[in-house]
Amino acid sequence: MALPRRDPRDPGPEYVAFWQERHLCTLTTLRPDGTPHVVPVGVTYEAEAGTARVITNKNSRKVAHIQAAGPQGARVAVCQMDRGRWATLEGLATVRTEAPLVEDAVRRYAERYERTPAPNPDRVVIEIRVHRALGRA
Repeated sequence: MALPRRDPRDPGPEYVAFWQERHLCTLTTLRPDGTPHVVPVGVTYEAEAGTARVITNKNSRKVAHIQAAGPQGARVAVCQMDRGRWATLEGLATVRTEAPLVEDAVRRYAERYERTPAPNPDRVVIEIRVHRALGRA
C-alpha cells in the first residue's frame, strides 16, 4: 500500500489544520555514522512557502548533524501524530541564525503552541525546505 503523498505546498485544508493544532513532534536527523537521531520538538509549517521551522539551541546535537551535512543542507523529517492521524514532512534542513528569521520562527511557535519561549541568546532556527508531505490527517 502506497503512503498517502501530498503536494507540500498545497496539501489540503485538513492537513494544514492538523499542523496548526498543538502537537508534540519529532525531528529525525542523521548522525555521522548514518544512524537516525530522533528528538521531540515543536514544529511550525508554512505550506504555501513549503517551509517547516524548528527553534532550538545552537549547541544541540540536531544542529551539529545538520551543519555537518554542509551548506546544501541535511535530509531530515519531522512528524506528528494524534491517534490515527499523522503527518510527516521531509526535506533539506539548514540552520539559520539571522535575528529577523529567529524572531519570526519564535512568533510562529508562540502562535501554534500558545506560549512564548523564554529569551535565549543561543537560539537558532532549523529551516526545512519541504520536498515531500505524507500523512493521514
